[in-house]
Amino acid sequence: MRYVLVTGGAGFIGANFVEYLFSLDKDYHILVLDKLTYAGDKENLKKVWDHTNFTFIKGDITDTDLLQSLFNQYQISNIVHFAAESHVDNSITGPEAFIQTNIIGTFRLLEQCRNTWLENANELKEEYKNARFLHVSTDEVYGTLGKKGLFKETTAYAPNSPYSASKASSDFLVRSYYHTYGLPVITTNCSNNYGPYQHREKLIPTIIRKALAGELIPIYGTGENIRDWLYVTDHCEGIYLAWTKGRLGETYNIGGKNEKTNIEIADIICDILDKKAPSTASYSKQISFVEDRLGHDFRYAIDATKITNELNWKAKENFASGIEKTVDWYLDNRERL
Repeated sequence: MRYVLVTGGAGFIGANFVEYLFSLDKDYHILVLDKLTYAGDKENLKKVWDHTNFTFIKGDITDTDLLQSLFNQYQISNIVHFAAESHVDNSITGPEAFIQTNIIGTFRLLEQCRNTWLENANELKEEYKNARFLHVSTDEVYGTLGKKGLFKETTAYAPNSPYSASKASSDFLVRSYYHTYGLPVITTNCSNNYGPYQHREKLIPTIIRKALAGELIPIYGTGENIRDWLYVTDHCEGIYLAWTKGRLGETYNIGGKNEKTNIEIADIICDILDKKAPSTASYSKQISFVEDRLGHDFRYAIDATKITNELNWKAKENFASGIEKTVDWYLDNRERL
């Protein structure tokens, strides 16, 4: 039995990843460590909660005593690290939590792995020779793009928000532990995810929630900011491939090749809701424009050539299919809005 620690596993992407792991029917015992802040919810794990190979631990990745206890109890040799503060607006109004979790938390996980897995620098203990640390990051560390170009793994970092700066810092820590100590790490950087369990404050759930409530649907600025959208299950498959088959010390960008402006996203969702939950007027009439976010990056778009060529990964969902599945899920789970 291999124990896999999934940090932040009660969050949006983490919970989907845990479900994905169980769907593979592998010999894993999955340990979810989550602080259950606003973005983490045990309800996200209800499908796997009673599985005999599932254990939930409420706790903070900055807690060194807790980490040591877990590593001692379970001989953890694999980590998939999702735990992070990730809401950009919250990082602008209250950045300290992002520094604590994203930087200090990642550092303490790395230190625990170094102290447990390594005999010496660049020498894994025999029982941890197949150990791996998969660090989940974001395309926002690269900054912003103009109307052309794509983020590659070689793109220089240029974070523009406290959130992206904290994630960039954690990426650099992970990289340094590979080059300094030989810790077996891999990093993935993804584009914007969407799908089941996403927190209600994020763009797509907000559009759905406001529309169904008959409220104004807020869109920043003129709505022309562009994001590359990735269905969460496709992302989970990419993470799994990188974790199990990726080259140690490498970074893999995972993107959906689905670039949309924010106003396009709102229009598409309103059109779907007009068909599936019709109101007296089109939901698009509720779209309104609000003051733009401070330091709002114009465009993100990922070049996923490396993970496609090396690991044979390809997104299965296009935006039309993925967004319909997403809207259907929220219509069936309106209490999550």
